[in-house]
Amino acid sequence: MAQRWLPSLSALRAFEAAARHESAKQAAEELSVTATAISHQIRALEESLGVALFVRKPRQLELTAQGRELQQVLESAFDSISATAIRLSAVPCRQAITLSTTPAVAVRWLLPWVCMLRDAQPNIDLRIHASHEPVALDGVTADIAIRYGDGRWPGLVAEKLFDNTFIPACSPHLGLQSASELAKHSLIHFRNQAVVSSPIDWTVWQKKAQVPGLDVSAGLVFSDETHAISAAVGAQGVALMSRQLIEDELKEGRLVQPFGPELEGKPFFLVYPEHRKHDPTIQAVRDWVMAVPGGLCTL
Repeated sequence: MAQRWLPSLSALRAFEAAARHESAKQAAEELSVTATAISHQIRALEESLGVALFVRKPRQLELTAQGRELQQVLESAFDSISATAIRLSAVPCRQAITLSTTPAVAVRWLLPWVCMLRDAQPNIDLRIHASHEPVALDGVTADIAIRYGDGRWPGLVAEKLFDNTFIPACSPHLGLQSASELAKHSLIHFRNQAVVSSPIDWTVWQKKAQVPGLDVSAGLVFSDETHAISAAVGAQGVALMSRQLIEDELKEGRLVQPFGPELEGKPFFLVYPEHRKHDPTIQAVRDWVMAVPGGLCTL
């Protein structure tokens, strides 16, 4: 069998990290070396291959055609090596993974189904980071997230989970029949200072509904959606909530939608880093989330 020739594996690893980040500095941080060391390894690799792998710009490394070809092969090879090494490990190791999402999605949609992940992947320790603020998916703060938006986040894979339709909802004990009666009842508001995108709230709803005499600035205000839902169930007023988050209450009759209009908010997506799309732990959690009832299962 002919002897296999390979360039320096450390140089290949340095190149792959720099190509993925388009930055020698970020590659150095990932590999815990200096940027100078990364640059030297890449130049040595280029000399051994006899081709230029990057077009070097002031603040960015841009792959040449040859560099792109090598980067694609290395990404696939490194992913395969990593997946095989994990699978062949003699002693199953526990893998911790942090999923970031809003408090309401965590409590009302995910938590009832954690048993599915535990049964399918007993060696994964799921950590849930509940916040309205989007956090870095850097493997430190979080690894994977559920976010609402337009589905476009640079460097992230985004898979749609469910639409986000907002409806007026209240306890049937209030006896509401039409929007004209709404001014006689308290409005329940959800407001969180961390939410920076345009919110779906009673002000937006009133612009569409045009209910006479309705003061959308008055009522009960909560900083947590779950508290707002509890207040609505307790007949404390009328809430404007995401239908997907109150499905159980609607099915059981503890909440009703007495009237419209309905408002379409931004959908929810499962997102994770592009470079980790073949990570077995990421994929295991991804498969679990996509299979949770109520989402748009793509398995």
